[in-house]
Amino acid sequence: MPEIFEYFQYGFIQRALICGTFIALLCSTLGVLLVLRRLSLIGDGLSHAAFGSVALGLLLGVYPLYFSIPVLMLCSLGILKLTERARIYGDAAIGIVSSLGIAGGVVIVSSAGGFNVDLFSYLFGNILAISRGEMYLSISLSIIVLLVVVFFYNELFSITFDEEFARVSGIRTGRINTLIVLLTAVTVVLTINVVGILLISALLILPAVTAMQLSRSFRGTLLVAAWTSAVSVMGGIVLSLALNTPTGATIVLTGFSLFLCALAYRRVIP
Repeated sequence: MPEIFEYFQYGFIQRALICGTFIALLCSTLGVLLVLRRLSLIGDGLSHAAFGSVALGLLLGVYPLYFSIPVLMLCSLGILKLTERARIYGDAAIGIVSSLGIAGGVVIVSSAGGFNVDLFSYLFGNILAISRGEMYLSISLSIIVLLVVVFFYNELFSITFDEEFARVSGIRTGRINTLIVLLTAVTVVLTINVVGILLISALLILPAVTAMQLSRSFRGTLLVAAWTSAVSVMGGIVLSLALNTPTGATIVLTGFSLFLCALAYRRVIP
């Protein structure tokens, strides 16, 4: 165990912990909103769309994460517009965008070739390889998104529990829905480095459902989800170093372990 703490003197470990904590807070906040509104699959759908955007970015020689932010924001708006105007249920719209992203990515990878190793790191995440520039970008965008959530807290609270009442009360629900999907798109892109494209939905969903086992208020759920998510990321990084396991997968398994503990606690103390 003493050897593990020696790792903290290295810059790449410090960057991983700092960046991971900020993104964990971001994922937990958005995750609670998405789970309560039964939109948790939008994170999974956008993560699949990210596969196509990352592959296209690599093909064009553009840094994939920079390229993916505007692409996924457009995809999130596409999901919203399909739901509103094409009379398609939300899960079907998510499925359409998700399948297009996967199909496009497969076509690009099979036709281009030559960047399979790079793409592998985006599929499964590599938080220990985050550069200083990526850390600053992640922290900046995380703070911006969290400030937006704080600024629109009352509107988000109202629309989460009763959208019809919020609309009657004068809240522009369409604008808030647009805001939510755009924030989710940014969150998905930032999370790619932490757990990878294939595991993004877990980091959005697990802290939220864990918090719901332990808290009965909206504000309390947000706080518990933030704590759970941060512990999952930091604990997952430390465990991956100790056990020599993939960091992204270890973070998700740590989060799932916390969920099981919360579920057991709920069973014992209802």
